[in-house]
Amino acid sequence: MKARLYTKYVNDVVPALKAKHNYSNVHQIPRIEKIVVNMGISASLEKGAIEDAAKDLTSITGRKPAISKSRHAIANFKLRENQPIGCRVTLRADAMYEFFDRLVAVTLPRIRDFRGLSPRKFDGRGNYTFGISDQSIFPEIELEKVKRQQGMDVTIVTSAPTDAQALDLLKHMGFPFAEK
Repeated sequence: MKARLYTKYVNDVVPALKAKHNYSNVHQIPRIEKIVVNMGISASLEKGAIEDAAKDLTSITGRKPAISKSRHAIANFKLRENQPIGCRVTLRADAMYEFFDRLVAVTLPRIRDFRGLSPRKFDGRGNYTFGISDQSIFPEIELEKVKRQQGMDVTIVTSAPTDAQALDLLKHMGFPFAEK
């Protein structure tokens, strides 16, 4: 069974975008290609910090994260080569749509004083990146087991060639943007 948001995309969003932008080909219509969730961890924290972040990211996304390691040694940051500095998960297909649905419907409204995300965080190529300052807004996280507050970056990669088309796609998908 396909994800609820995927059926919404096929039945509602595709015809609306095709009518608005006059696409001549179905493959020109923008779509969400992947969602990347990244947690950066300070290299100076204790050794269990990476494992705790990976465990939290696993419970949030349902996928095992890949551990990111440093490429160069930088003495001023107390960073050595091949030292673990973060973890990331790339979601595609059904897992991506399920995560996007939970993010929009459950997680983002749990942020205190939430009035929407800024529509100015596009990168110029149709990709949207925003930060979450605390992992405890996700309902999958058990608050008793959280040892430290950990933020994360979420990047939504679309096939849209411009930011305006990507903004249109995300608005039709129900993404909560702040009004000007």
